[in-house]
Amino acid sequence: MTALTPDTRVMPRIEAPAALQSLIGLGRDDMRTALITMGTPERQAKMRVAQLWSWIYHKGVQDFEAMTNLAKGFREDMAASFTVERPEIVELQVSQDGTRKYLLRIAGGHEVEAVYIPDENRGTLCISSQVGCTLSCTFCHTGTQKLVRNLTAGEIVAQVMVARDDLDDWPEDSGPREGRRRITNVVLMGMGEPLYNFENVRDAMNIVMDNEGISLSRRRITLSTSGVVPEIVRAGAEIGCLLAISFHATTDDVRDVLVPINKKWKIETLLETLKAYPRLSNSERITFEYVMLKGVNDSDEDARRLVRLISGIPAKINLIPFNPWPGSPYERSSWGRIEAFAEIVNEAGYASPVRTPRGEDIMAACGQLKSASEKIRKSALKKAKV
Repeated sequence: MTALTPDTRVMPRIEAPAALQSLIGLGRDDMRTALITMGTPERQAKMRVAQLWSWIYHKGVQDFEAMTNLAKGFREDMAASFTVERPEIVELQVSQDGTRKYLLRIAGGHEVEAVYIPDENRGTLCISSQVGCTLSCTFCHTGTQKLVRNLTAGEIVAQVMVARDDLDDWPEDSGPREGRRRITNVVLMGMGEPLYNFENVRDAMNIVMDNEGISLSRRRITLSTSGVVPEIVRAGAEIGCLLAISFHATTDDVRDVLVPINKKWKIETLLETLKAYPRLSNSERITFEYVMLKGVNDSDEDARRLVRLISGIPAKINLIPFNPWPGSPYERSSWGRIEAFAEIVNEAGYASPVRTPRGEDIMAACGQLKSASEKIRKSALKKAKV
């Protein structure tokens, strides 16, 4: 029997047209201002925004000419001034388990990665908020890459739109394709620290949650932070999505190494801040992400200490088997050790699901994303020519 291999598709490079202002990522007020600046009469601008919003975010149309309820002259004016094009898909990799990883080229030639993870009753899209990262978490592949820049609101929203294009997930007049969405959940767990790009993340998620557009419930969106304490409560108030904490250690000494932001905001400060998170309840619990590292943070005492630390916070603990990457300094905990850790947490009354590693064969698993894929792509092209 022939072994299955991941499907990798290297896309031809597309030369960018002359720069036009993108409407993707603009909120209604900013879109209205842009239309008025273009010459749209103020009395028409609100109506035009509503029409464009539906075409762009509800139907996913990429060509102004297809927006048939707009006057032909207006469509021509729009095409001359604006664009609704997506970032270029440089590479699409499809794992043996169905996970899809997108390498996207954005303005300036930079690259980011997004990952779609299909499951039986849901489909989760993991998106990025920055090119690179400043946090240098030692277990995370992205942390080995320096921060290049923040993504714009448009570049964040566009990751959702690109994936919906690829999955044929835009609704028809009668409803979503095949009766249900393929993308049911969005997690801000890709490249970057979302709360270090707060305004753009907030604006993007408000578009994703808009009932007349992409229309994902706030409870279907999870923002993962390493613990940017000053922005946590603000995220709850201005975004209102679910919250996940990249926790990974039960003592400051260990967390200082694994998650260096801990040197600025210690565990005690972080946990006190979480208790004030808006909407916190048993139905909207905080998720504590905990990567299982052999001999580092996986002892029974770590499990007991974790339970004591989060006491009083409605929470679940998401145990993540470490996903190795080239040059990583850690090893994955054994399954026996992970199960023993989970049992202690479960007995204390906390749900502690063990995340099944997905997309490992295409480096799409948790902690493996990194936009510096040029060497990998060049290697694949070289082999293809042999």
